[in-house]
Amino acid sequence: MPMEYQRASEEFERFLGLARERAGLSTRNQTYTMVQAVLQVFRRRLDMRQAIAFAAVLPPVLRAIFVADWDLDAPALPFGARAAMTREVQSLRRDHNFAPDTAIADVAFALWQVVDRAALQACLSALPAEAASFWNEAG
Repeated sequence: MPMEYQRASEEFERFLGLARERAGLSTRNQTYTMVQAVLQVFRRRLDMRQAIAFAAVLPPVLRAIFVADWDLDAPALPFGARAAMTREVQSLRRDHNFAPDTAIADVAFALWQVVDRAALQACLSALPAEAASFWNEAG
């Protein structure tokens, strides 16, 4: 059994802790909603082939969240301004969403800490140029 599956829960907890701290959130639930929303906003901007390539570089739990509840018939949306995509992040479960205006950068920061950086960089270089900007942890 691959080690990434054996340690999936531990690695996901580490990721959530990094994202929670960076975003200044109080709970795992708040952090999970933010992470789920950021992943969905990004996924909406990829075609299926691109999304599967991106999912392949994610740790197992993040990979599962990324592909969950995917409407395969929905057309890909264009990348837009960071502020507009952040509002989209903040619209998921609006009454329970505490994602700050830095949510995308906060999740990006945590993601870069838990992935194979070279694999993620290679994946992003094969995607539209805006994909790399989306995952820029500086915002």
